[in-house]
Amino acid sequence: MNGMILIVEDEEKLARVVADYLRQSGFETHSIGDGMEVLPWVQGHQPALILLDLMLPGKGGLDICKEIRLFSQVPIIMTTARIEEIDRLLGLELGADDYICKPFSPREVVARVKAVLRRSTGSEAKSVDGLVLDESQYRAVLDGRELELTAVEFKLLNFLSANSGHIYGRQQLMDHIYPDQRIVSDRTIDSHIKKLRKKLAVARPDTEYIHSLYGVGYKFELCRVVVPAYSSSS
Repeated sequence: MNGMILIVEDEEKLARVVADYLRQSGFETHSIGDGMEVLPWVQGHQPALILLDLMLPGKGGLDICKEIRLFSQVPIIMTTARIEEIDRLLGLELGADDYICKPFSPREVVARVKAVLRRSTGSEAKSVDGLVLDESQYRAVLDGRELELTAVEFKLLNFLSANSGHIYGRQQLMDHIYPDQRIVSDRTIDSHIKKLRKKLAVARPDTEYIHSLYGVGYKFELCRVVVPAYSSSS
């Protein structure tokens, strides 16, 4: 089997047809027709990819996508009969990996699923000077030592390291790690950065990764900490 595909679709006949084609291609499938049931299921399982309809009873696909992205980077393909450009852009900004517009061919769905899985598998884990970040599991390892980061800390580290050398203000970082635009103090970022630095320093005390520029923001940049050696004079 190629992994579990979660089909979120309230049209039962369409969900069955898509599931049949995916199973013929070697995938396992699970179908959900109510938007309120999606998050609990995703949190209790590890789907390889989610086919997510935009219009659902209970809770809409855009809200579901946004909430999933708070704790998971599982690939999401949104399916919709609404082709307005604003919906397409909004969905992608919230973290969708691709779109399929209805009506669609089940064969196209299978092809898109395989293409997105190839892309996501190729970029799941990345390494920077001994620091390995696995987006699929929100897992960070430095010099073989797991850092035990929270989801927010991982998202901060992942974002900053992917944009090494670029300076980001607190509001920019908040917009990235809190896509639901919840109300938080800008000092919350300072607190997350402080904890993140401590965890990095425990694993490698001779390297500073995250630098602050007073009144501007933060950036990721490798910097070895040079500890002067003192010799006792005779």
